[in-house]
Formats: sequence, structure tokens, C-alpha cells
Amino acid sequence: MIEVRVENIGLDRTSNTPVVILREVGADRVLPIWIGPGEAQAIAMQIGGMDVQRPLTHDLLVSVLGGLGGSLQRVLITRVENSTYYAELIIEVDGRLVSIDARPSDSIAIALRADARIYAEDALLEPSDEVVSPPPSDQAEEAEWGVSGAQLEEHLRQLRPEDLGRFNRS
Repeated sequence: MIEVRVENIGLDRTSNTPVVILREVGADRVLPIWIGPGEAQAIAMQIGGMDVQRPLTHDLLVSVLGGLGGSLQRVLITRVENSTYYAELIIEVDGRLVSIDARPSDSIAIALRADARIYAEDALLEPSDEVVSPPPSDQAEEAEWGVSGAQLEEHLRQLRPEDLGRFNRS
């Protein structure tokens, strides 16, 4: 597993879908994951240091974990199948580790709030010929958008921060 951090979050202008860009710590490899607008907002709010008067869902989960004597140790992004990424929350409770299946977008939002490290399977950071697509749009007639991993990596290398929207973490 390779440690990654949230590099950017923005909007894929091709599909109008939010995308979070994870970058390998100390290196140039990236992992883009298309996510829902609610999760994008939760991640962006945490990156931007925005305070809310009442806890949002991801804040609540971190509070519940702490209240029950647990803590998020790390997030693992483990695989992609049929353009769907999978992640695990590794939680310590009473000296033992528990793995909980979770969506990467929720896992990232929770990890940012819990100050936990995020790791991705090494193979996910490597170019591949697997087609990676954003989630289907609401318009069923719209053609599915997809590119090979190598094409996507080249596209991402050419992006400027302003291409990804207003949220940028240095």
C-alpha cells in the first residue's frame, strides 16, 4: 500500500462529475476517483477549513467512534471493479483493529476529519488499460464517458489547478 493525500478536488468538465485527485506522498503518481456531490462538498469543506454549526454526517461518525472508545487508524483504497472503487476504514477499538467496508469518498472525508492517513493499493496508481469512467449521469441516453488508464493519466498530467475548480490543496 502506498500513502496518498488529497491533492485536489474539482469538477470533471467532461462528465460534470466531482473528482478527487489523490497523489502519492513524495511522488508524481495520481489516483482520480469520481465521487458524488455530497461527498465532494464534505471533502472540500474540510480542506477549506470551513466550520459548521452542527456536525455533518462525517463529523458525526468521527465523534461516535471517539465516544465509543475507537479511532480511525487509516483508510485503505483497495481495488477498482467495473469502475467502482472500494475502500476500508481500519478502526482501532479496545486494542484490536476492525476493518469496515466503505466508499472511498466517505472514507476520505472521514480520514480528513480524523487526521488519519490514506493508503491506496500500488496497482491503482499505475497506468492500466482498464476503462475508468465517472458514475453514470442522470441522463440515460448520454453516451458513457471513459478512457484508458494511460489516457487518463496523460490528461491529468496536463491539467492546471484552475481546470479542477476552485478547491486546491497545496
